[in-house]
Amino acid sequence: MFESTVKKLYKKNGYYLFHEPVFSSENFKELKSIFEVLNEENKNNDYDLMDVPHFRDERLLTFLMNDHVLDLVESFIGPNIGLWSSHFISKEPLIGKATPWHEDSAYWEGRFDRMDGIVTIWLALDRSDKENGCMKVIPETHNNGFSEYEDVDQSENIFQNQIIGVEENKAVYFELNPNECSFHEGRIIHGAEANKSIRRRAGYTMRYFSQEMKFNKDNPSNKIHKIWHCRGENIHLNPVEN
Repeated sequence: MFESTVKKLYKKNGYYLFHEPVFSSENFKELKSIFEVLNEENKNNDYDLMDVPHFRDERLLTFLMNDHVLDLVESFIGPNIGLWSSHFISKEPLIGKATPWHEDSAYWEGRFDRMDGIVTIWLALDRSDKENGCMKVIPETHNNGFSEYEDVDQSENIFQNQIIGVEENKAVYFELNPNECSFHEGRIIHGAEANKSIRRRAGYTMRYFSQEMKFNKDNPSNKIHKIWHCRGENIHLNPVEN
């Protein structure tokens, strides 16, 4: 019942909020401690240091390959699951920049033969709410994935451009407690406001793809990117790590 209901809501809206603990208390504490060390090292707010940290720290694969996590992912994209990427995010108190409206798929164009089978888990490491700049989405905008963009002031924004003409009055805010998560489709329009509060907003994104999608081996960005086989069949013989 859970799987069918969730899949129906996700297919319609392009997202799903999971207000239950994702990991055990002990495992969540361990994951957060890995993040805290990395965040402390990241004095210059270097995006690359926080991107795909599981390439450098294999301990993170324990969390990314967690059976409960994969059971949840299977509810959205089916049983043939690959690990696409992960990323630590930290919006520091008072200075955390806004994340402009965007689609993840716009940054991944050409890396798969299609874009409808990617799901992102946004795991809250801190309490995430409107006050400290939680993620927000525009429901039912996941059927395209390649909107028109315009430049924005990068001194106030994480990215240098944003989608034009977003109906912001339709935004849904993802307010989460630590160890809760959201799921969103790779093509949905989403963003986040600046963190003007005195509380940090940290999270861990864990991204998975259906192995019914074909990884484009000839794409230049893919030549230096590793993907993992999580469960099910590798239908297209994608070049996965095991």
